[in-house]
Amino acid sequence: MTSNPLSRRKFLGLSALTTASAYGLTTVSLLSAQKAEAGWFSKPELAIPDSPNAIASHYPAIVIGSGYGSAVSALRLGEAGIETLMIEMGMLWDKPASDDKIFTKTTAPDGRSMWFKDRTEAPLENFFGLNVINRDIEQYPGVLDRVRYDNMSVYVGRGVGGGSLVNGCMAVTPRRDYFETILPNVSADDMYDTYFPLANSMLGVNNVTEELFESKYYQFSRVAQKAAINAGFKTANVPSSYDFGYMQQEADGDAPKSALDGEVIYGNNGGKQSLDKNYIPAAIGTGHVTLRTLTKVTKIEQDANGVYSLSLETIDVTGAVVETLQVSCNQLFLGAGCLGTTELLVRARDTGTLPLLNSEVGKGWGNNGNIMFACSTRFWNGTGVAQSTMPVMGIDNWDDPEHPVFAEIAPFPTGIETWTSLFLAITKNPERGYFTYNAAADSVDLNWDATQTATSYNDSKWLFDKMNAANRTKYRTGLFADNKYYADDFTYHPLGGCLLGKATDDYGRVKGYNNLYVVDGSLIPGSVGVNPYVTITALAERNIEHVIAND
Repeated sequence: MTSNPLSRRKFLGLSALTTASAYGLTTVSLLSAQKAEAGWFSKPELAIPDSPNAIASHYPAIVIGSGYGSAVSALRLGEAGIETLMIEMGMLWDKPASDDKIFTKTTAPDGRSMWFKDRTEAPLENFFGLNVINRDIEQYPGVLDRVRYDNMSVYVGRGVGGGSLVNGCMAVTPRRDYFETILPNVSADDMYDTYFPLANSMLGVNNVTEELFESKYYQFSRVAQKAAINAGFKTANVPSSYDFGYMQQEADGDAPKSALDGEVIYGNNGGKQSLDKNYIPAAIGTGHVTLRTLTKVTKIEQDANGVYSLSLETIDVTGAVVETLQVSCNQLFLGAGCLGTTELLVRARDTGTLPLLNSEVGKGWGNNGNIMFACSTRFWNGTGVAQSTMPVMGIDNWDDPEHPVFAEIAPFPTGIETWTSLFLAITKNPERGYFTYNAAADSVDLNWDATQTATSYNDSKWLFDKMNAANRTKYRTGLFADNKYYADDFTYHPLGGCLLGKATDDYGRVKGYNNLYVVDGSLIPGSVGVNPYVTITALAERNIEHVIAND
């Protein structure tokens, strides 16, 4: 019997990641792991990266970022035998700190929680009017960042695995009719027959068991489900990339609690099947992919021969730059997330290092129609003291032509009864923002007006008004800024900025340049109707297959 090549690669890659973490290496490959085991490096006493170990000056391919699109691209390039460098600005989260945990729980954050912040910046700012949600912390390259623009903040993951480290694992395949509307030049047959199933398989997507759903940990979901049904709305079960087999072990006391102990937005120590557990170790395990961490790309240029040159800065855990270097490649894949990718390209176009980029770069950004609402429940209808942090159900009103809303039933894991239902609504908001380069500040700014969330607010409020009326409940204040019962100034689902078919061709090739590709959520025009990471993964699988075969 022959072993599964992908399983073997994943095993080798996981071993390399573990070794790199133990030795504090910022450059990870099968070769660097072998050198570490052979005694080339000394282990640091603290769980912090040591001085950076070297990378080559040139690679056939470079992938910027380690989120969903980047991880897919790196794996498939490595499988094709193409020597590839993957660059990630965050840390490798693979080594416990002094509390024997890699990540912190939501209610007990420290420096590991946020990217170089003095204080945490959670979406809920208050606890019934008391300023006790956010905590002062030490600055550290933590796992979650809140990037603030005028009128809009964007939550992003920082670390090997990108957003997969900090999301709620809601692995939703979009409605086919809506997918065909937003990406009409992409074959829906190919996506739904091949690439969505492939993405779901690679990400370990599974469904909550009836036993877990009926347990105390999902009382909050059942309460909201009943309230929705009372108002005449239907609900939908939501698949997840959290391992529900592991969650059952948590519930039975056979595994340390993670999702059942308040771990989610600042990382998860248990059953989350994040990219550092599947795609990324499989990529490293090919022997053709090298990962560089704590390293930021500051500039992209192209020489007369078509070779791309990248300026890099590597930092330590204090944020100090410990190395600047140049690295070049023949083919460049941008997967730094829609903020990072768009910023790099807008800056390159407007500063003249890639002047042939077209005017579509920077356009078509959207927040996936995100808006968060809080509602009270009746005193005899509590949402539960112990709550799983992984949502498994949503209120599905997407077919309504006047008020299309998909509202995720979100947990509120405080460890006490709050009689509160939280919802992250996804709406069909047509509004789009755009990015511009600010030469005076050398920054790239998101142009988004506060009034652009009106559609999201009106459609969601219509739905929750009906639920409150049917259940004799009210909106819950005291959680969000300005004592509002909703929050429309942040998003977990940023999309767009380098749209497929406009800034790029139909496979992510950036117009104006050869061998330059966008592989992440920047390609999707601002909305996908559900949590976007399965779509980003499947689209990346489709695009990289075409690129490897044809370029």
